[in-house]
Amino acid sequence: MFSFFKKDPIQSLEDKRKRLLEEAMHVQRSGDLKLYSAKMEAIDRLEREIDTLRKGADKG
Repeated sequence: MFSFFKKDPIQSLEDKRKRLLEEAMHVQRSGDLKLYSAKMEAIDRLEREIDTLRKGADKG
């Protein structure tokens, strides 16, 4: 019941990924390559999690 009120977890992760990509772009332009690298690693982890969720949704 009321499952249509629940936010899609994949969409939530994609929104977070989009924010991180924008932050990473600004950090890269500022020249802080260590922080840029950390942000890109976080983005990579999110992308893998999104892929895992999508594969699980395709099976279920």
